[in-house]
Amino acid sequence: MAIRVQEQPDTIQRPGRRRNANVFRAAPAYYRSRQVRWGLGQLGGAVGLLAGYLLLPFWLRALRLPFLLEYIPLMEALAGVGFLLQLSVSYTVLRLDYELRWYLVSDRGLRIREGVLSTREQTMTFANVQHVGIRQGPLQRLLGIADLEVWTAGGGEAKGDTGEHSHDGGLHVGYLRGVDDAAELRTSILDHLRRSRDSGLGDPDDEQGPLPSGEATRPAPPRLLEAASELLREVRLLRQEATRAPNPQRADTPPG
Repeated sequence: MAIRVQEQPDTIQRPGRRRNANVFRAAPAYYRSRQVRWGLGQLGGAVGLLAGYLLLPFWLRALRLPFLLEYIPLMEALAGVGFLLQLSVSYTVLRLDYELRWYLVSDRGLRIREGVLSTREQTMTFANVQHVGIRQGPLQRLLGIADLEVWTAGGGEAKGDTGEHSHDGGLHVGYLRGVDDAAELRTSILDHLRRSRDSGLGDPDDEQGPLPSGEATRPAPPRLLEAASELLREVRLLRQEATRAPNPQRADTPPG
């Protein structure tokens, strides 16, 4: 089956908005790993279908439904057609998931584009990045690929229902899946991150310019706010007590 997709993702290319942008996709080994998993799943489904063919007459007799025995060929034919249809559809979705998956890394942030039925884009700026890590399973290690995960504070599309892109504590994580140079890409992102924080760069889509300080502003933790409020209350009480207390020098001075 020939599947034609566009060479470059139109929706993430904005001339004049990003400099030194590197647009790439997952490694071919990522597609092969997905094919291996898909093949193992289909093999398991075929074994289950064959077992159903062999055991269906015994199940019907055990359930005391002998009148359905004459429909066994029809049921087997429908099951076979359904299996072949899902075989074609699932492989097409697998191929499109690879072809429509794009990553963009610029000097100010990164963007992840994925999705088959609907396109999903997740944008992260280096000013909000908290952690960059690498995840690699046994099959990925064998194929020489890995998943790069980028944690940010309150950036990108939150997907709390699936738990894939959103986590507790207001943090979000995006995955650059199936890249063959994860360590090099991680080093490049950390280098961009240091440059961004040293120069005070903010969101690349923000037209107000960089922040005045080199570090990105972050909300203070609740405990720190409580401690500051308590300290402020104590200072006010001490000031009130000092105002109400009599002046000892005036009390000791004899009348003129």
